[in-house]
Formats: sequence, C-alpha cells, structure tokens
Amino acid sequence: MEIVQPDGWARPQGYSNGIAAEGRFLFVAGQIGWDEQRNLVGPDFIDQLRQALINIRAVLEAAAVGPEGLVRLTWYVTDIADYRARVAEVGTVYRDVLGKVFPAMAVVAVSELVEPGAKVEIEATAVLPR
Repeated sequence: MEIVQPDGWARPQGYSNGIAAEGRFLFVAGQIGWDEQRNLVGPDFIDQLRQALINIRAVLEAAAVGPEGLVRLTWYVTDIADYRARVAEVGTVYRDVLGKVFPAMAVVAVSELVEPGAKVEIEATAVLPR
C-alpha cells in the first residue's frame, strides 16, 4: 500500500488523504460497541468506540490480516459534539487498539443508529496480504 498525499497539502492528523492498494479486499460491516453476544458494552461513547475497534480488529484477524491492512474507515457517530470534545481520548483508544495505522477516513454525524443505544458504528475496508 502507498499513502497518497497531494503536493502542498497540509499533512492530515490521524488519517491519510488517500491510500493506493492492490490485491484482494475485505469489506467489514459496520461494527458497533457490542461484545460477541451482541450486548452493548455500556452507554459511554469511548467504551463503545473501543469495542467497535476491537470488533474490527477481530474480523481482520479472522481474515489473516492485521490493522496494517486497513485502507478505509467510515465512522458514524450520533453525537458529534461528544466526538469533538473527546478527540484526544478517541486518538488514544484508536492507537491502543489499531496502532499507528492511518487509513483514509471519514466521520459522519447521524441522528441515530439501528441498534438502540449505539453511539458509534464503523465500517472498514482492508487489503489482504498476498
């Protein structure tokens, strides 16, 4: 994979503007902050975020790829103000679970998610090793 950064653009923090990749793709369904038994880990945004990222990592590992295979993440959050206020915690949790891997990302504010009580859902795309 190759990070794509247009000349003259400021370096993004915590994500990449573009990733060029070649190979077999893994598309990970939106993951929320629930455990293996589909129970939300609690009402806190950061706790749910940590679990959603753990769930993504588990799907990656089931496909024999680690976080370094990630090329795209799309985050859906129900409280953008909470996300912004806790962005330092978001970064810490992200690095704790996925490491220093920064794929192309988007964060989208939504009014609600399908699962009652869910505050974050994250879709992922990864490229599998050859």
